Amino acid sequence: MAQTSPGTLDVAIESPSRESGREVVSSSTLWKVIFASAGGTMIEWYDFYIFGSLAAIISTHFFPKDNPTAGFLMTLGTFATGFVVRPFGALVFGRIGDIVGRKYAFLVTLLLMGGATALIGILPTYEKIGLAAPLALVLIRLVQGLALGGEYGGAAVYVAEHSPDERRGFYTSFIQITATLGLFVSLAVILGTRMLLGEDAFKDWGWRVPFLLSVLLVAVSFYVRSRLHESPIFAKLKAAGKTSAAPIKDSLGNKRNWKVILIALFGATAGQGVIWYTGQFYALYFLQNTLKVPFITATIVIAVALALGMPFFVFFGALSDRIGRKKIMLAGNLLAAVCFYPVFWAMKQNADSPVTLTALVFVLVIFVTMVYGPIAAYLVEAFPAKVRYTSLSIPYHLGNGVFGGLLPLIASSVTVATGNIYAGLAYPIGVALITVVVGGIFLKERSDVRLWDELERDAA
Repeated sequence: MAQTSPGTLDVAIESPSRESGREVVSSSTLWKVIFASAGGTMIEWYDFYIFGSLAAIISTHFFPKDNPTAGFLMTLGTFATGFVVRPFGALVFGRIGDIVGRKYAFLVTLLLMGGATALIGILPTYEKIGLAAPLALVLIRLVQGLALGGEYGGAAVYVAEHSPDERRGFYTSFIQITATLGLFVSLAVILGTRMLLGEDAFKDWGWRVPFLLSVLLVAVSFYVRSRLHESPIFAKLKAAGKTSAAPIKDSLGNKRNWKVILIALFGATAGQGVIWYTGQFYALYFLQNTLKVPFITATIVIAVALALGMPFFVFFGALSDRIGRKKIMLAGNLLAAVCFYPVFWAMKQNADSPVTLTALVFVLVIFVTMVYGPIAAYLVEAFPAKVRYTSLSIPYHLGNGVFGGLLPLIASSVTVATGNIYAGLAYPIGVALITVVVGGIFLKERSDVRLWDELERDAA
């Protein structure tokens, strides 16, 4: 039976069988792992993205009201701080995950994220405590960013290390759904709360409800996650004394590992990050702030497009097991770079047609699923087990947290500065093209990697 890490809870779930020295996880156990990992990760994304979904309303409560445009940009700046610190969270919790265990690390991140989100729900406004309100908001976003920096890597590695090699893309794609699902759930909760309370009450105090709901969601997820064992690969590493004593040093102090990190960043995750945030968040802001589509209509358009697009994460994840990760991810980057301008132009021409807008956003979401569905499997395959959590998390959170997370602020600022509603698209198009070039030249196809082989070579 796989060993559990110190401080974790252990219950009787199916013991994995052994086959040629490898832990073979039963199908029912694997789906429990996926459910617990994906459910908790979805909740963390929900917590993180409520803020972005409510940026327009939050700006009126936590910043001076005399300049709405400046207040909105400052809110986006506050939103961005949570992304900037994600790489630091990756280092902190990646180290914990590579030393103590994958499971322990993402239990801690779950509690941190849930607590920080609930605090936003009770935080006094600018009218009550002045500048202390936006300062506190920034600090809370920093905590959220640190927590999310440790969450994704733990969940992706945990699922991958339970999965059979030939279906790794398929099983890890359920983790990839969670970011979009978290955004979808945040939009659904916001929309439901707004319709239930009415627009005036929602703008006054009802916006706090989605933040406070996080307490219940986190409690359920923590209970489910706490009942899992440690990943079998990490358990075997730890039992053999093969784990890294200094995973940050081993990740960043190794020249070969640095090269793989940089290739993963510029050849995969940077483009993936800007495509994700353009196709979902920036599309929402474009509808609301540029095209002046009513809040409820814009929210429904995005939510329906997300719901229709989510199965394609699994489709492209599974397809990557058959034809490889690289060609799908690079095709998604190239299609997005070519199509962003025409799609947003068409959104402007059809601003009064919710059905057409939904179809156009759905196209953007398909690009997201192409670049994001296979990427967890690729990143897991790129790094050795003893530093996998730390090493994987660095390029992922630099690509998504910095290149992707800053996109709404950069694109919106460029649009305001130039007066051209399409000017902000130059940023994601440029980054996506860089990823196509770097990835096309340097990215290696790794879908044939067998994770247990590394342990067996070390043992030989």
